[in-house]
Amino acid sequence: MLRSYLRAASTIPQRSLHLSHTSIRRSIACRTCTPPRGRAYATTAIPQPGPNCSENFRTFTGQPGKPDIYSFWEKQTCTWQYVVADPVTSKALIIDPVLDFDKANGRVSTETADCMLDFIERRGLKITRIMETHAHADHLTSSQYLKTKLGGNVPVCIGKRITKVQETFAPRYHVQPTELQHTFDVYLEDNEVFKLGDLEFEVMHLPGHTPDHVAYRVDSCVFTGDSIFEPDVGSARADFPGGSAKDLYKSLRKLMGLPGDYKLFVGHDYPPEGREPNCVSTVDRHKATNKHINSTVDEPTFIKVREDRDKLLAAPRLLHPSLQVNIRGGRVPAKLVDPASK
Repeated sequence: MLRSYLRAASTIPQRSLHLSHTSIRRSIACRTCTPPRGRAYATTAIPQPGPNCSENFRTFTGQPGKPDIYSFWEKQTCTWQYVVADPVTSKALIIDPVLDFDKANGRVSTETADCMLDFIERRGLKITRIMETHAHADHLTSSQYLKTKLGGNVPVCIGKRITKVQETFAPRYHVQPTELQHTFDVYLEDNEVFKLGDLEFEVMHLPGHTPDHVAYRVDSCVFTGDSIFEPDVGSARADFPGGSAKDLYKSLRKLMGLPGDYKLFVGHDYPPEGREPNCVSTVDRHKATNKHINSTVDEPTFIKVREDRDKLLAAPRLLHPSLQVNIRGGRVPAKLVDPASK
């Protein structure tokens, strides 16, 4: 299991990866996801986002008093990123942005983030917050890069339990306590409510995948991070330190208890062959068809399925660089410890 893998990693001698910010030429897929049936949103084509992006963006265009939601697909890590905007004031926030990383040569680049920045500028949006759902273990966050490019005053926000995750992983990667001071700007409380223009967001604590995991609800839309996945994929793994299949079941049941027309926007998608990446399904669809957490699945069954599945999963490809950057709040150190190399 992943917990054992991480424990073993802490005993392996260090070798460092030197990071270069040289741009990596790569194909960035910027695309929409398929909207759920029966939704109250219209899908609207908007202008080309810029030269580094291979496709047009599209948007779920909100009604007055409802959010405009823009989805960004990063295909190397199968990550969905979001820009959520108040259509009245054009104030917006970013959820779970990706920093590109080439593991083969240890280089980071910012094409995915620059693609998003180009889009934000073209749409005339004013970013007021950058939101993280948790400390990701499968991709690096571009939150600090975006903060800098947006003027340096946009707060990076995360759930308050990130400190527990930092305490767990800092010794394993030889991160000094001073490096973790003021890593994030806002530490969110459970059920905290904050405003984005005329929109109201609520913080939902959803432990299980990681202990610090939160989701963000605005109107009938919930940005679920790595808790629930699309119905034919199921749910996120629960074998990280501090993770728990039992806690994850309770978190997913919390989501399933929302009104049936609520839309759950996922943090990743791993589509089976023949299906395009998708980012959203309704609660009713999950209750009817989610392979892990539909309405017929009880807690013991879910725990067994989830734990059995986790035993078969390999460690995420970018596990070590992701955790080292993400517990630092997106700050890339001069060197990354590579415990996989002896």
